[in-house]
Amino acid sequence: MTAGESWGSPQAGEPGGGSVVRRILLGSQLRRLREARGITREQAGYSIRASESKISRMELGRVSFKARDVEDLLTLYGVSADAERGPLLDLAKEANVAGWWHSYSDVLPGWFQTYVGLEGAASLIRVYEVQFVHGLLQTEGYARAVVERGAPNLGRAETERRVALRLERQKVLVSERATRFHCVLDEAALRRPYGDRAVMRGQLEHLIEVSQRPNVTLQVMPFSFGGHAGESGSFALLRFPESDLSDIAYLEQLTSALYLDKREEVSQYEKVMERLQSDSPSPEATRDLLRGLLQLS
Repeated sequence: MTAGESWGSPQAGEPGGGSVVRRILLGSQLRRLREARGITREQAGYSIRASESKISRMELGRVSFKARDVEDLLTLYGVSADAERGPLLDLAKEANVAGWWHSYSDVLPGWFQTYVGLEGAASLIRVYEVQFVHGLLQTEGYARAVVERGAPNLGRAETERRVALRLERQKVLVSERATRFHCVLDEAALRRPYGDRAVMRGQLEHLIEVSQRPNVTLQVMPFSFGGHAGESGSFALLRFPESDLSDIAYLEQLTSALYLDKREEVSQYEKVMERLQSDSPSPEATRDLLRGLLQLS
């Protein structure tokens, strides 16, 4: 699965997604400064009374930044001019702005929060999904069925919170600066029922409708094609407007997630996505396929 489909999801906006991006940007700049001075993570950690692993998490943008820590690291790395220190310290302040989804922290796993922020800040999201309709395209009824199937022992209040969070996340597709979204769904995601017939019909109708938005491209990889490039399973690719931020490949597991940003690794997933896109029917043919499934439902 990708993008926390058994969980919930969020909305774009500078205070949220932008803060995650800024953490990653600041972390990568601190890493470059450290490496340029030949300083180890252990030495950097000692200078701010922290561990080597804390420096690693900071450089990956996985934790918030204390102004004092950033100041001490910049001093250690030989960055003394105000003209150089100022922008980085400002970046640290902006990176610590809490995302809107933090109000859902009671139902949102910590390891998924980074993805929520990145998704909200991305200019292009490309996904391949196998198990179920991707969270950004789910109807309320379908989302509720997915949550209930994935966590059957949840109370009603928590279930509704998770559904609400997912609907909030979908605002990235309709905001003023709507994200471009390209989704390839395996036909299995459409054949596997979640909820009753009315829920599935509503989901198919929604897919037809949303696929006609100018920023959304939807394709279905049909069973009739046979084996295809997506054999390794679901994944997401995120691209950002900031030129300093690398594309990221995201792979979700049951209790954690993997973020890949090395060019050679991301490139492998990009090649798979390109093959899936070229081998799948066009968006127009996909709508015909969806209409056919709707008649059968």
